[in-house]
Amino acid sequence: MSKKKTVSLVLSSGGARGLAHVGVIEELESRGYMIAEIAGCSAGALVGGMYAAGKLPEFKDWICNLDRVDVFSLMDFTFSSRGFIKGEKVYNALKKVVKDCQIEDLSIPFSCNAVDYRRGQEVIFREGSLYAAIRASGSIPSVFQPARHHRHEFIDGGVLNPVPISLISNHENRLLAVVEVNGPESLYIEPPKKDEKGRRFMSIPSWLKDYQLKMRHYFPEEIKEEKSTSLSSINLLTRSFDLLQDRFCELLIEKYPVDMMVRVSRKQAGTLEFHRAGEMIEIGRQKAKEALDALENGDT
Repeated sequence: MSKKKTVSLVLSSGGARGLAHVGVIEELESRGYMIAEIAGCSAGALVGGMYAAGKLPEFKDWICNLDRVDVFSLMDFTFSSRGFIKGEKVYNALKKVVKDCQIEDLSIPFSCNAVDYRRGQEVIFREGSLYAAIRASGSIPSVFQPARHHRHEFIDGGVLNPVPISLISNHENRLLAVVEVNGPESLYIEPPKKDEKGRRFMSIPSWLKDYQLKMRHYFPEEIKEEKSTSLSSINLLTRSFDLLQDRFCELLIEKYPVDMMVRVSRKQAGTLEFHRAGEMIEIGRQKAKEALDALENGDT
C-alpha cells in the first residue's frame, strides 16, 4: 500500500466527545487508508483499543444503544472524595461485548498513557491487559476513582499528555493523523439530526434529561454562561484545568509535523454525555471528511 495511504493515528482525551474518534476511523477506512499504529489517551485509548482489537463495530453498536438501558446501572456512584464513580460496572458491561485481551497480541500496534499520580510520571502501556490500560488511561480526576494496577494508582493520561503524539513509534514513512476533541468554541458545528444513512438519532428519554441536569453540577462546559455569572469551587477548578489542558493541546500539536488534523470543539458534548454517541460519531465523520478533502486536494 502507498505510504500516503498508511496512517499513524493519535486519538486525544475528551470523555464522550471522544466518540467522534469512531467516525474519523470509519471515514479513513472508507477512503482506503490503512491504520498501521494507534496511540490514544483516555477516551482515545478506549476507541483506539477497540479498533486495534478488531471490535470497533461491536463497541459502536453497544455505545450507540446506551439510551436503551439504565445509565445509572452502569454508574457505580460512591461518596468517596477520590471520585464519585468507581468505574467498574461500565467496564464489566463492556467486557461482555468485547472480551479482554493482551495488548501485545493485537494485530495493530497500540499504546496509551496514564499518570502515576504519586510519582508524578506518565506511564505508557504497550503490553498487558487491554482493559487495565484503558481503565487507567481514562480515570478522570475527581470523577472516576484512580485505577489500581500492579500496586500503583493511575489517573487520566490527559493530565500530562492529552494528545499523545509522543507515543507513536514510527511516523516518518506514514501519514501522521491527529484527532483532538478539546478544541475551541469556534470549531463548534450544529449537531447533525441524522446519521450518514439518513436515519434519525434516537430521542433522549426524560430520565436521561434529568441525569444530564445533575451532571451539570460537575462539568462547567455544560453550563450556559449567560445563566450564571459565577462558578462553584468545583466548577471553577474543573474549568481552570480545561483551560490549561486546551493550551497544552495546542502546544503539543505545534511541536510535531502533523499531516492531518481533525479538531472537535469542547462545546459539542459534555464529558459524560455518552447517550449522544451517534451524534458525536457523525460529527467526527464530518470533520474527517473536511480534513481528508483538504489533504487530498493539497490544501494543507
